[in-house]
Amino acid sequence: MENAIYNDLLRQGYLVDVDVVNERRNGVSKVKEIDFVVNDGNKRSYIQSALRIDDGSKSEAELNSLKLTNDFFKKIVVRNDINHDFYDDNGFYHCSLTDFLLGKIDLF
Repeated sequence: MENAIYNDLLRQGYLVDVDVVNERRNGVSKVKEIDFVVNDGNKRSYIQSALRIDDGSKSEAELNSLKLTNDFFKKIVVRNDINHDFYDDNGFYHCSLTDFLLGKIDLF
C-alpha cells in the first residue's frame, strides 16, 4: 500500500520525503515516523497510510506522529478500510485508498 501511494505521488511530480518527530514522555524520547511528507513549492502535506484502523490503540499508534508535528499543514490518513472520506476530531482527513489513487483527493 505504501509503495502504491509513494509511486502515485512521484508520478504526479511531487517531492516526497519521510519525516520523523520526537515524542517525549516522562523523560523518555521516542522517534515516530510520518510515512510521507509531500512538498510542492511552499505547500506541504503529511500522509500516513493505514491498511485498517480497528480500535483506539491502533488509531493512537497511526495518528500520534501526525499530532506531534505542531503545525497547520494538511494531514491525510489514507486507509483501505473505509468507503467514505471524513475529517476526524483532530482535523485529520481520512480518505480511502481508492479515492486517493484515483486522484479524487486534494493534497493541499
